[in-house]
Amino acid sequence: MTGFAERSEGVTLEGLRKRMAEFAKERDWDQFHSPRNLLLALVGEVGELSEIFQWKGEVPSGLPDWKDEEKEHLGEELSDVLLYLVRLSDICGVDLGKAALRKLELNAIKYPVKLCKGSSKKPTQINVPDNNDGSSNGGVTAISNSDSKSRSDVSCAGMAVASALSTNRYIDFLLLCP
Repeated sequence: MTGFAERSEGVTLEGLRKRMAEFAKERDWDQFHSPRNLLLALVGEVGELSEIFQWKGEVPSGLPDWKDEEKEHLGEELSDVLLYLVRLSDICGVDLGKAALRKLELNAIKYPVKLCKGSSKKPTQINVPDNNDGSSNGGVTAISNSDSKSRSDVSCAGMAVASALSTNRYIDFLLLCP
């Protein structure tokens, strides 16, 4: 399996997943690729990635003052993290692409532009303004399906959404923003 770098155009998570599975199978490494082992390896790689930035202070986007060798090393460590993450998701039966898109959707609800633009605050720290009619419905309704008796609408914008998302209940979100 050579020539990976030459075929980098159109790389997908599914393509990486297949290559990682093939790579492990060829080496008879599936026996070692338990979720626990892969997670620990991933954490180790994240540690190596963090070491690159450890003593550099704040680094501007684009890494303008970095040498080519430093950027190449960074790329290698980022790749290690990505590959272990892809392999872990595969072994756990999680479609990482779908999960990531779903997470982006949830984050869009959890951090509505109207309340979060330009702010690094968590939703629980956001002051939700009242509507003109005095209500505090910020545009999102969360409905819990965990218990039919406790089915209730929760008027929220940032704080209640964050609270609802932090639970382990199945939650349907209906975005009602104009």
